[in-house]
Amino acid sequence: QVQLVESGGGLVRAGGSLRLSCAASGDTFCIFTMGWFRQAPGKERELVAIITTGGSTNYTDSVKGRFSISRDNAKNTLYLRMNSLKPEDTAVYYCYADSPLCGGYDYWGQGTQVTVSS
Repeated sequence: QVQLVESGGGLVRAGGSLRLSCAASGDTFCIFTMGWFRQAPGKERELVAIITTGGSTNYTDSVKGRFSISRDNAKNTLYLRMNSLKPEDTAVYYCYADSPLCGGYDYWGQGTQVTVSS
């Protein structure tokens, strides 16, 4: 089992910045890929960014150049630095981790709200 706990969400004005954190605990040795998803009201959950244990990253087009994903494997912590925030970035942001070494389960955090005012 892996537990994920997000922090760092909040209210920010357009153009501002936030940094989200996700602390993983439990069977963290099982994790390979970690990432951030988001879900806006009335919309489906979408991928924001992912990062592998080796540091390979991928971003959805709408956040490229503005968001940066990173992870500290020693601290079992995932980060998302969000710059130049836009109102359309408003959503609940969820931390994600897979576990290909331990049955392939997907794990999710409880979510943290990010609200960007215009």
